[in-house]
Amino acid sequence: MTTPYEAAPPKAAPLDFTPAPAAVPLPGMVLAQTRYELRTMLRNGEQLLLTLIIPVVLLVLFGATSLLDLGAGSRVGFLTPGILALAVMSTAFTGQAIGTGFERRYGVLKRLGATPLPRAGLIAAKTLTVVAVEALQAAVICAVALALGWEPHGDPFSVVVLLLLGTAAFSGFGLLMAGTLRAEATLAAANLVYVLLLAVGGVVFPLDEFPAPVRDALELLPISALAEGLRDVLRDGAALPAGPVLVLAVWAVAGLALAARFFRWE
Repeated sequence: MTTPYEAAPPKAAPLDFTPAPAAVPLPGMVLAQTRYELRTMLRNGEQLLLTLIIPVVLLVLFGATSLLDLGAGSRVGFLTPGILALAVMSTAFTGQAIGTGFERRYGVLKRLGATPLPRAGLIAAKTLTVVAVEALQAAVICAVALALGWEPHGDPFSVVVLLLLGTAAFSGFGLLMAGTLRAEATLAAANLVYVLLLAVGGVVFPLDEFPAPVRDALELLPISALAEGLRDVLRDGAALPAGPVLVLAVWAVAGLALAARFFRWE
């Protein structure tokens, strides 16, 4: 019992049970989707074979043996930049085209479009996934190459610029293929392009073996520009090569512009 001189105890504020639904902030949604994409890619045996095992096997096979005539100089010094370029193509182009193509066919992209995650967020998540996988590929390939006696040179910043430009170029055309063709056609076309560019893109076969007119045309391919640019930096210690950078930039702008124009989500 209170006396007249005692203050009454304050009343507790009423609890508010009004629902306050809201989406997770965009960075959180992008990171969550990135983790999902990354787990899915790393759990896929076919994707792992394409993105990691094949490049490492080619590096060890041709770097530790004399099956191919790679010209004068270190065999590993010639092969490693080409294998890094192949890894970028396998992830940013082939793997992304096939994965996105089947997501589109089975309605995954359509269902994601009904979630709070915007399309820009989905593209950002896929881009972060590609970059994360490429970082893992580069770490493994460089570790194997160093074990085989590789002695890299050049500026790491130039290497990063070339890899990012190559990623943008291959991603654009991978998304263009996935967004315009049927999933089965994308699967066949992406694997065909992978094999053809492996054979004629200067990855493991020197472009000097081709006649001059053919070599000049092949040097304009994104895989050739990336492989030769990385060789200029990592093998010869050159500064950022203007020619490969220009070729990759043109392919990147063209691929991303065409993908943005013609990609169909359903």
